[in-house]
Amino acid sequence: MDPIERTAALGCFRAPEEIEMLGGGITNINLKVTDGGRAFVVRLGADIPEHGVMRWNELALSRAAEAAGVSPAVVHHEPGVLVLEFIAARTYGEADVRDPANLPRIVDLVARVHRGLGPHLTTPVLAFWPFQVVRSYATRLAADGSVHAAAVPRLMDDAAELQAATGPVDIVIGHNDLLAANILDDGQRLWLIDWEYGGFNTPLFDLAGLAGNNGLSEVQERAMLEQYFEAPAEARWRPYQAMKCVSLMRETLWSMTSEIHSELDFDYAAYTAENMARLDAALADFRNS
Repeated sequence: MDPIERTAALGCFRAPEEIEMLGGGITNINLKVTDGGRAFVVRLGADIPEHGVMRWNELALSRAAEAAGVSPAVVHHEPGVLVLEFIAARTYGEADVRDPANLPRIVDLVARVHRGLGPHLTTPVLAFWPFQVVRSYATRLAADGSVHAAAVPRLMDDAAELQAATGPVDIVIGHNDLLAANILDDGQRLWLIDWEYGGFNTPLFDLAGLAGNNGLSEVQERAMLEQYFEAPAEARWRPYQAMKCVSLMRETLWSMTSEIHSELDFDYAAYTAENMARLDAALADFRNS
């Protein structure tokens, strides 16, 4: 069914006055709906086994994030559909994340997520251990005949090196997909959206993802770690660098997999190349430190 027709037929709406497609989604179809003088976002998307996306997990974390006050309210859900309150806000770009006026606010938001969602969870949720995630991608890429299959063994050797350097970790509820587009600013506060990949993880993964996905400088990275942990960055610098590399590796392998499986209109090949370049630079920094 056409996404607009499917949205108009949802029982949670009385008489939709306006339905428009929203851009930005690279795993879902997103629409904005105005109904009864209120605005909503409709996310259309089934489970995505190749990416480990399970919508029951996204729903549980979305509800916990709403209760913690960091994400929009869940209005309705049914198989393949999640309806959220629309937040009138600006969507961040990478430059917004790097802005010195914004970055401390974002780090504070991440800390509130890590420390605040757990008490609001009422059901089990998934773990998101990045080293298992990248190994799963590697197995699928080889089986599916990816054009990138020849690069996978080297990446798995890199992953083993990075896991050894990570060492023991603390566990929190992480967002695990800290792209700039998942951060909203309504002029007074920040919001974090899109909980597809949320679950138990080390806090270093979200911090590393924030840095790697948005091009933070080393000075910004060290300040971020010091703000989050309220301690000198040096003690966590090596494990953090390892996690930054595996975060970029996960994004690269995610894109390689999407080149094969996704039907959305998005240039995944270019996204793969962009993230591979970032990964190579991060690995060089890791090995030269």
